[in-house]
Amino acid sequence: RVTMNDWASVLGMPLWAWLFVMPTIIAVFSYTNPVTVKRILTPIWRYLDKVYTASGALAAICMVLILLIIVMQMIARWSSVSFQGSTEFAGYAMAATSFFAFAYALNNGAHIRVSIVLNINNFTRRWVDAFAMLIASIIATYFARYAVKTNFMSDMLNDRTQGMDQVPEWLLTLVSMFGTWPTKWGELWSQSGSEWVYTPVWLPQLPMSIGTTLLAIALWDNLYRLLINGKTSIKREAVE
Repeated sequence: RVTMNDWASVLGMPLWAWLFVMPTIIAVFSYTNPVTVKRILTPIWRYLDKVYTASGALAAICMVLILLIIVMQMIARWSSVSFQGSTEFAGYAMAATSFFAFAYALNNGAHIRVSIVLNINNFTRRWVDAFAMLIASIIATYFARYAVKTNFMSDMLNDRTQGMDQVPEWLLTLVSMFGTWPTKWGELWSQSGSEWVYTPVWLPQLPMSIGTTLLAIALWDNLYRLLINGKTSIKREAVE
């Protein structure tokens, strides 16, 4: 029987403390010591803004990829050529488009926000928004934690796609390098081959894990900026 500890200790503290308690403490410290925290977080904010933009650009690339797959399907049909797995690959690209766009969409006001209570006065605008942001951050962190766990579970069970899509084995090895220590890379490549294999489920699940993690980071980030600056940093889209 295989068991997994959901909240194992990391650096002497349970994982739930790192994911929920520590960010909440930082939020309280951001409100009580805004000048100090702002000085510390400002260089980190510049880096995170670039990460959010890159994630949005990656979502756009995945959207273009959907178009290319559809065009290739049409050409294959006209040419009486089999394009196996095209439907699955288009579905993977569509899911990646959604998840990669989460953080970028949040910062640019594309997510639905009910602001009727926020517009009553400045007090409700700040504190109701902060409370909503805190709850959203906790929920997003919870989803991100289990999205990442899903990747490990799929890899552990060697779960494979039920469709006809296949990927080269060297691609799986290349992606796996990012989740292993450099000392293991030689062993990874020694076990890799040039064959095409049915897509392991953890591969299309990666955008889900990355996207939900970035969304959780973006929500905590926006909560800190709100508490420090006294106003939200989410840009509202102009509606004409």
